Amino acid sequence: MSRKSRRIAGAVILGVIVGLVATACGAGSSSDGAEVKWAFNLPTSWDPVTSRTGNDINTISLAYASLTRLDAEGNVEPSLAETWKYNADGTAVTFSLRDGLTFSDGTTLDSQAVKAFFDRGKTQGDSFLRDQLAGVTEVTADSATDVTLHLADADYQIPYLVAGRTGAIASPTAAADPQKLSVWPVGAGPFRITDFVAEDHAYFEKNPDYWDAENIHIDHFELSVAPDPATLVAGVQSGSIDFATLPALQSKEAEAAGLDVTVKPSLAANDVSINLNKAPFDNPKVVEAFRYAFDRQAFVDVITNGLGSTTSQPFPDGYLAFNPEIEKLWNYDPDKASRLLTEAGYAPGQLSIEITAQSAATNRAELVQSQLKKVGVESTIKVVPPGSSTWQSEVYIAKNPQLATDGTIGRESPVQNLLAVYGPEGIMNLSGPHASPEFTAALDAVRRTPLEDPQYKPRLWQAVKVGVEQSPTNYLFSNPWIIVSNPDLKNLNILPSQVRWEGVTVS
Repeated sequence: MSRKSRRIAGAVILGVIVGLVATACGAGSSSDGAEVKWAFNLPTSWDPVTSRTGNDINTISLAYASLTRLDAEGNVEPSLAETWKYNADGTAVTFSLRDGLTFSDGTTLDSQAVKAFFDRGKTQGDSFLRDQLAGVTEVTADSATDVTLHLADADYQIPYLVAGRTGAIASPTAAADPQKLSVWPVGAGPFRITDFVAEDHAYFEKNPDYWDAENIHIDHFELSVAPDPATLVAGVQSGSIDFATLPALQSKEAEAAGLDVTVKPSLAANDVSINLNKAPFDNPKVVEAFRYAFDRQAFVDVITNGLGSTTSQPFPDGYLAFNPEIEKLWNYDPDKASRLLTEAGYAPGQLSIEITAQSAATNRAELVQSQLKKVGVESTIKVVPPGSSTWQSEVYIAKNPQLATDGTIGRESPVQNLLAVYGPEGIMNLSGPHASPEFTAALDAVRRTPLEDPQYKPRLWQAVKVGVEQSPTNYLFSNPWIIVSNPDLKNLNILPSQVRWEGVTVS
């Protein structure tokens, strides 16, 4: 676990001496020299402006701090910004930054730096923040610490929006070379990078200038690409991994090995994405048939080992945006699916499609394949090779698949998530730019509603319902975080939207 702990016999005497000196001086702590090795994914880009997926927030937030952040209950709390305030009609929000903030390259983090970040997010050609910032008409630096986002219309989601990648402020000095920033992050987060090898690892050290540095008890952090899931438990046992996301079916194996297994709620929702722009899904009857073709409970039982729950929307049961009315729309009915396919002109066995799947999640694709077989649809599975951006290039950018097994997580605002999965420029909208006017209007109504307004929840539920009904994509199940970790790692900080490292200690 810690570097000290791995220096065995020859260092024991020196360790005792150092420990005695530290104790005598009243200095030091059990976390001195603490190191954590996390097997996960590398981000699609280390620049928040060109990062492509919601899942990237888990790794982006190692190097970057956002304007705000979410607490364990999903409420917005201060981060780089100590306070924020809307004007009377909700068309401008002013964030007041902490004093004395700096980026890891020494650049001052002030209102001008925040303005430069949002301006770049709106204008840079390869920005993936443009749709999220579309309603921001202007950013003004009102003083050294006050920065205001001026909006085309009232939008009370902004404090949530800037709690994630959209508000992860990068150094304007480093942003002068966007290509370098995409592989070498320069933020004001908990850690600063020391080494990076693409598709392999990124190493970090604690950033003493992070505004919340007193809650960071890890001195060295190693992020690496997760190995084959079958080797994760052995990796943690050997000490080559301290922390990893575990397939549900391996949780018993990890517990039997004496490792800690932590199950926490997440915002993950998994789907079968369908492309309206590709035959046969340009036929509404086929789209309707697929509504009834999937046994959601089977996905919960097989993929999450019973730890997840069914869902027909891009949110898990229990989350504010989860609309229970939607769960009644399309029950599993393979006979009805078969009849609808016949009406569409496809007798059993006549329709064949290609299922696109990630290499680490082929079991989901195989279950989709078996359920489609029951309604008379033949299929083949195309596996996208592993890599930090191969899936994003094939599915999110090129939108090549007819049908893909996918999932969403890591977006702090429900409106932001709806925009990503159903919006005309939504990165996960495989049928883009398809999005009904009714959906975008419903989304606007949510933005204009203050969160404390009694109408906020009904309008949010209505937007979710309209979004689900106008999209051909079928959400199937949600899964919790299932984490295997070295027992020496304590006080894990696993939020529904992301993993954070404030408060985590190494014993």
